[in-house]
Amino acid sequence: MGLKRTLAIAAALAVTAGGVTACRDSRSIDFGDGGRPHVKIMVGGLSKVIYLPAQLAQQLGEYQKQGVDVELFDQPSGANAETSLLAGEVQGVVGFYDHTIDLQAKEQCIQSVVQFANVPGEAEMVATAKAGEVKSGKDFKGRTLGVTSLGSSTDFLTKALAQRGGVSSKDYTPYKAGAGQTFITALNQGTIDAGMTTDPTIAQLTNTGQAKVLYDMRTVEGTKAALGGLYPASSLYMSCTIVERYPDIVQKLANAYVASLNWLSKHTPEDVAAIMPPSFAGGDKALYVKSLKDSLPMFTKDGRMDQAGAQNVLKVLGDSSSNVKPKKDKIDLSKTYTTKFVDAAHAQAAQ
Repeated sequence: MGLKRTLAIAAALAVTAGGVTACRDSRSIDFGDGGRPHVKIMVGGLSKVIYLPAQLAQQLGEYQKQGVDVELFDQPSGANAETSLLAGEVQGVVGFYDHTIDLQAKEQCIQSVVQFANVPGEAEMVATAKAGEVKSGKDFKGRTLGVTSLGSSTDFLTKALAQRGGVSSKDYTPYKAGAGQTFITALNQGTIDAGMTTDPTIAQLTNTGQAKVLYDMRTVEGTKAALGGLYPASSLYMSCTIVERYPDIVQKLANAYVASLNWLSKHTPEDVAAIMPPSFAGGDKALYVKSLKDSLPMFTKDGRMDQAGAQNVLKVLGDSSSNVKPKKDKIDLSKTYTTKFVDAAHAQAAQ
């Protein structure tokens, strides 16, 4: 069954059941010749800098070193990547941690097993022509704001920025602007007044003067200013069933990502650009290097979750998400992430 067909089936199940709770986890991991595990991972935008460790591990040969065959799929929207996981098409997602909390509120158990970053790596961009009118979340009222898709982390974050500015999500119009060129086109054509995106799109917009940064959540300081604390974001998350059933395979993935994050912390943006697929630069390597310089500091060096950051994600969603808000006191954060695989990866590396 193809990815598109599976996504369509999952979407239909969600609609008929009134939520994603209709999709139950009964997945398994396939093993190839010689017992080599084959793991399918959906990435919420393979060329986005925020998810760079997924492809970097491939480029560095870390999956191969661990004896696991990883197949990466590209899905620009985190919400659709989540749907693919729930449908059982893939065994893992490289996406935002906040989905684990959102899904627990829908009675699904999804767990972050490696935390790539403790900040979103996103920026709210405002069209240069509207920069004098839209200066903060207070000015979102009556505006059309771009997100990758409804139910995505960019949607969650936009609601949070609006809420902190005293604006209800009912007072602005979210627009599915996607990422990359579709986002840029929507901004330039005036379809959206502002929107949430990542590098290298941020670098393209600022370099051409088409847009300005309104909220910069690529840094610790900018994230705390925008969201009141850290906001752990890009991660590898998997269903709790897969994590419990295949701990050895999850450990191999954690080993690969911890090694990749360690490599990343010791190399320059130029080094990273040189090793990544040429297509990631979009024909402008210098601009890609700039986007890496602006975003690489977001990554953790060890893959561990910041506990206070996880609490802040719950607080932010509890204040701004209509799904999480009524259930925030019942959310068990200990089920949304684990550090045991990362801890074990570091212990192995130290031997």
